[in-house]
Amino acid sequence: MNGTRMPPILGIESSCDETAAAVLDGEGRILAEAVFTQLAEHRRFGGVVPEIAARAHLQRLGGLVQGVMDEAGLGFRDLGGIAATAGPGLIGGLVVGATYGKGLALGAGLPFIGVNHLEAHALTARLPGLFAEAPAYPYLLLLVSGGHCQCVAVLGLGEYRRLGTTLDDAVGEAFDKAAKLLGLPWPGGAHLERLAAGGDPKAVKLPRPMFGRPGCDFSFSGLKTAVAHAVAKSEFRPEDIAASFQASVAAVLADRARHALEMLPEATALVVAGGVAANQGVRAALASATRLPLLAPPLRLCTDNAVMIAWAGLERLRAGQADAVSLAPRPRWPLDELRPPMKFR
Repeated sequence: MNGTRMPPILGIESSCDETAAAVLDGEGRILAEAVFTQLAEHRRFGGVVPEIAARAHLQRLGGLVQGVMDEAGLGFRDLGGIAATAGPGLIGGLVVGATYGKGLALGAGLPFIGVNHLEAHALTARLPGLFAEAPAYPYLLLLVSGGHCQCVAVLGLGEYRRLGTTLDDAVGEAFDKAAKLLGLPWPGGAHLERLAAGGDPKAVKLPRPMFGRPGCDFSFSGLKTAVAHAVAKSEFRPEDIAASFQASVAAVLADRARHALEMLPEATALVVAGGVAANQGVRAALASATRLPLLAPPLRLCTDNAVMIAWAGLERLRAGQADAVSLAPRPRWPLDELRPPMKFR
């Protein structure tokens, strides 16, 4: 369908603790978007409770979808397709969002696109108007969030090669654990960054796991343990521990990205996505790691959102791809296991 004017598309995201919906026009311009954040529901538990997340998605999704459709001034039959996250993520939330999207698609006689959440992150940098120039394939994606930490070669739509991943904690998880050790609220990434702003990043000698090693795998469990020891000693200021932790993470991410780029010498850009991409220390370190353009989407498009789901769906619709409504949500769905989609035209 390249070169054909596309109708608008609805995107639905429900993979974790954000319920989100968005409508894009056929060119990828955002007509409406909304996100309901479940932080209040999970904060007292110190993490996401899957059953509570699924219930919140069920309660909020219908109203959220109708709200973005009303804001866009569209009815469901005005759309060209319905895209919903089908994995990876918490299975309860995935079932809620994907089932709702399938129902809308069947009711309106529209194609359904089950989007891989990681592919949506990988393609966000290509959203029209986000950057002066969208990255050409291939480019390197550094995905850094609470659930993921990996380097991915983005070779084309549906074509990905994972170059490296974490051997233990995801980097966002490491931020949350370090923040908890420092007595900061959950989720801890933003709180730790604010605390680190008043600290000395050289005050506490912390390890930089995997730094300088071949390849681009990650490890953060040893760094987390070192933070626990530093806190227990009570001889360092909390802000110094936070600053030193952040500096170690930023240095490791920059080193791993540098190695990944050596593994993908034809890369046109370094794209960073995920909640940790909002950290300014991390962004600065990554910018110094390469002469290629560093493309970091705005925060609302780095974290879980439905704009990226709708955009990934639109890219696939343009390629004449859709999914059968029998597509089952997958809690684990690596990018290199994307199965060939069916052609609908």
